[in-house]
Amino acid sequence: MKKIVLTGAAGRLGGYLREPLTKMCDELVSTDLKPKPNKLFTGESYIEADLADYQAMVEIIDGADMVVHFGGHPDEYPFEDILHSNIVGCYNIWQAAHNAGVRRIVYASSIHAVGMYPKTIAIDSDTPHRPDSYYGLAKCFAEDMAKLYWDKKGLETVCLRILSCATVTNARALGSWLSYNDLIHLVERAIDTPVTGFIVIYGVSNNDRSPVDNSKASFLGYRPTDNAEQFSEKILAEAPAPDPSDPDQMCHGGPFATTDLGESGVAKLGLVEKAR
Repeated sequence: MKKIVLTGAAGRLGGYLREPLTKMCDELVSTDLKPKPNKLFTGESYIEADLADYQAMVEIIDGADMVVHFGGHPDEYPFEDILHSNIVGCYNIWQAAHNAGVRRIVYASSIHAVGMYPKTIAIDSDTPHRPDSYYGLAKCFAEDMAKLYWDKKGLETVCLRILSCATVTNARALGSWLSYNDLIHLVERAIDTPVTGFIVIYGVSNNDRSPVDNSKASFLGYRPTDNAEQFSEKILAEAPAPDPSDPDQMCHGGPFATTDLGESGVAKLGLVEKAR
């Protein structure tokens, strides 16, 4: 491809995607609200911009073949903040992409779009929305908008419902873990699959305890290789006693299921990674 746009490029996950994406196109345009990273890769340029600035998105996306949209708040925030970056920002991306003739958007959705379902209920690509937060609600909005733009405009979208892409530090992550290598593989398959239409796929590694079903999206060719079971002995020895009455343990959204609206759910997860 000639040009790919990566939003959220200065974020924790976006930082892992920048170099692999430069190998898939002639020009990678990375963008974020944060200042330019110290190092840019061959073929990469960087533009500091706000997702809620429609004209900025129009200029950035012009001439792009695909947009990999990882921008926006990565956690629960007050609704006004979510509205600005995760809802208005998403509209701007889809509308600018449509106007520019972009073929496909690869969107970082989240398990939090269905986070209030109990883990005892199997969920797949067709499971109706059941968000656990304003953050999850915005993911529902973006997925529905993506489906609308496919149905009405023919703009493809692959929605990656990422579970937890970070070091395994708790019992939930034994099922929800997505390794960085598998994240890169997932995004690559979402880009290089010839035809996708609109599809939802869960971003999760090949975990023995995975709580989701990706069989309806198997045509994408995503075949994860990492497995969180390697961490299970240590994690389970240190985990609190199982409690089926605790939504944190029982719901797919984990801590987001009990965190009050507008308050951070990530704070309970104890993430230790820093952006690349």
